[in-house]
Amino acid sequence: MTPKKVLIFSLAYYPKHVGGAEVAIKEITDRIHSSEIEFHMVALRFDDTLPKEEKIGNVFVHRIGPVRHEPRMADLRKFPLYLNKFLYQFLAVYEAGKLHKKYRFDAVWAMMAHSTGVPGGLFKTFHPEVKYLLTLQEGDPIPYIKRKMLPLYPLFVRGFSKADMVQTISTYLSKWAYDMGFTGPLETIPNAVDTERFSEEYPEAELSSLKNKLGKKEGDVFLITTSRLVKKNASDDVVRALALLPKNIKFLILGIGPDEEMLRSLSKEKEAEDRVLFLGQVDHSEMPKYLKVSDIFIRPSLSEGMGNSFVEAFATGIPVIATQEGGIADFLFDSELNPEHAPTGRAVGVRDPRGIARAVNKILENKEETKAMVENARTLALEKYDWNIVAENMRKKVFGRLLG
Repeated sequence: MTPKKVLIFSLAYYPKHVGGAEVAIKEITDRIHSSEIEFHMVALRFDDTLPKEEKIGNVFVHRIGPVRHEPRMADLRKFPLYLNKFLYQFLAVYEAGKLHKKYRFDAVWAMMAHSTGVPGGLFKTFHPEVKYLLTLQEGDPIPYIKRKMLPLYPLFVRGFSKADMVQTISTYLSKWAYDMGFTGPLETIPNAVDTERFSEEYPEAELSSLKNKLGKKEGDVFLITTSRLVKKNASDDVVRALALLPKNIKFLILGIGPDEEMLRSLSKEKEAEDRVLFLGQVDHSEMPKYLKVSDIFIRPSLSEGMGNSFVEAFATGIPVIATQEGGIADFLFDSELNPEHAPTGRAVGVRDPRGIARAVNKILENKEETKAMVENARTLALEKYDWNIVAENMRKKVFGRLLG
């Protein structure tokens, strides 16, 4: 059987500058045999040490755009690399056209509307015979995305209206697809996490060593977040909540970002410098251990397309506090707000430090209820958010339907 050929539009790809969308592409394509679908990709190169073409897993990567020698993340915002995202909207269409003459693609797959919807819609306009799949993975607030895309807004809308099919990672993003003018078939298939790794048990000696390294004393309670330090993740609300909680409750921040200086200043202002631990960028493979030595995962997001970090905490087996913004509402169920569902976490309002403090106290004071909530969350993570399940759903429900 001759495999179908699918071209992916993605701003970046392995081995560098990888985010949640790129992880999703690799986890899915690695689980679809090349005898069924042969994947190609047009991605930005950024780094002159990366080859212009190479095969990574089940994807033939074709790289384009301005480069520098071994750029850091900060360099991506400087000339000439900051031009890449804009240039990609048109260079990717040109490159895809050349590749189509050679490979004759059966479909194109645009990963995230604000990143690649424009080239996806343009390619479909020039090649109407080729099926076009749009995946929505956006985590930023939708009004912000729309403002960001204003210079190309008519082409941005075309990225939705021209799609033959849309796949989203949450019901929140599904509604956005229809609001933007999409009228075709849609599948909501969430991202997944490495549930096996995050549910792994570690030797007590290894966890004790990490507790000692972090200075965790008997009676200390660790709140933890694993996220970029940006406005939408609202880590500042957790710092403000510390002022309303006992001093044995501390806050571990795993991640980096432009809000770090503000958070350090706020910690000092709230006299919580010794209670907020900035741990920087921790390797993803090490995160399960940090979650295991913590007591509560917390991220009071202002917006979220889905939020893999919450499900990772579910799989680890610690209680979760979150808002129900965006895609979080698909899996974070509160016993008081969502009595129709088995509870999986504690929900708080947006910009509500007092609500965060109340939620922390409820978790610590109601041990049996918390234990049941954690078990519900862990079961949900293992049964719905495993990559093998997600990849099979993509293979059957999306590519099977799209490619016939």
